[in-house]
Amino acid sequence: MPNQCYHGFDSLTGNGGMQMTFLVGVLWKKLKGRPSLHLLWLSALAVVLGALAFAITQKVSVFTGFYWAVTTAATVGYGDVTPHNTVGRIVAMGVMLTAIPLLGAVFATWSAGLASARVRRLLGMDHHTELKNHLAIYGYNATVAHMLGDLAAGDQAVLLVADVDPATIPARVHLYAGDPTKTEVVEQSRPDRASRALLAGETDAAVLMTAVLVNHYAPQLPRTALVQSPKVAAALEDLGVEHCIATDDLVGHALAKSLETPHAADLLLGIIGNDRYQLREKPVNTDWIGRTLSQVRQTYQGVLLGLLHEKRVVMGVEQDPIVQADDRVFVLEAEQ
Repeated sequence: MPNQCYHGFDSLTGNGGMQMTFLVGVLWKKLKGRPSLHLLWLSALAVVLGALAFAITQKVSVFTGFYWAVTTAATVGYGDVTPHNTVGRIVAMGVMLTAIPLLGAVFATWSAGLASARVRRLLGMDHHTELKNHLAIYGYNATVAHMLGDLAAGDQAVLLVADVDPATIPARVHLYAGDPTKTEVVEQSRPDRASRALLAGETDAAVLMTAVLVNHYAPQLPRTALVQSPKVAAALEDLGVEHCIATDDLVGHALAKSLETPHAADLLLGIIGNDRYQLREKPVNTDWIGRTLSQVRQTYQGVLLGLLHEKRVVMGVEQDPIVQADDRVFVLEAEQ
C-alpha cells in the first residue's frame, strides 16, 4: 500500500505534474473575472494536495487521504482518521488554514450574490439586458397590471420597462425600473433583443413618446400599443406600430353588446380567459389555399373562429373568402 502512494506522488512530480500545472494554468485563464469560481478551484486544489500529502505521510490509501481531507475541510472532523506524526499534523494545519477559509469564502460569495440579486430586484436595479427573444412591455397602467400575471405564467420571458414599485410586480417578470419616455431608459433596455413589444402608459401622449423611441432603437420590432383614443391609434399606425388597441372602444363595444346580449361578455371571457384551451393565431395549411372559409371549416377538426384576410378579420358570416397563402386563422385549441 505505501508503494502505491509513493508511486502516485512520483507521477505528480514527473510528466503528470507538468500536465497538471498546464491544466491549472488553463483553468485559471478561463476563470479570470469570476472570484467565486477562483475560490472554489483553490479550495478543491487545497483538498487534493492535502489528501495526497496526508496519504503519503501517514502511509494510508489515497481514498482514505481524500476522506480525511474532505471531512477536515468541511469542519466535520469525525476523528476516525487522524495524523499520527509531526509531519501529518503540519499537513493537517495546512489544510485547516487553507481549505476551510476558502470554502467559507465560496459560500459567503454565493450568499452575497443571492442577497444582492434580491436587493437589486426590490430596488428596481436589475435591468436584465441579457434577455433575448422576450416580450418587452414599455409603460404601465391598470390594464398592464391585470395582464402581467397571465403573461408571466407563459413560456416567454417578460421584461417590464416602467417606473413602478418592484413589490407590485410578479416574481417571474423582469423589471427595468425607469421612465420609458426617456431616451436613455429605452436605449439601455435593448428593445432590439426582444421578439415583440407592447406599448402602454397612463396617457396616450406617453404611449406616443415611447413609440417614437422604440421605433428609433428597434425599427424592425413588431409592436402592439394600448391607447384610449382611436385617433392616437391611427397616428401610431403611421409610426409603424402593427396593432393598436383602443381600450375605450373595446370596453365600450363589449359593454354595449352585453346589454343587448346578456352573456356576450361571458362568451368573450370564455374564449380568451380559459385555462383549458387557448385562442391562437396560426398560418393556414397549404391544403387550405384556394378553398373557401366555409369549406375549410367543414373539414377542420376543431373550432375555427375566423380568418385574417387582406389585413381584415373575417368571421365568415357575411363573406366567404377564398383562403390565400398569406392569410392566418384564429382557432381554439386545447391547452397541452
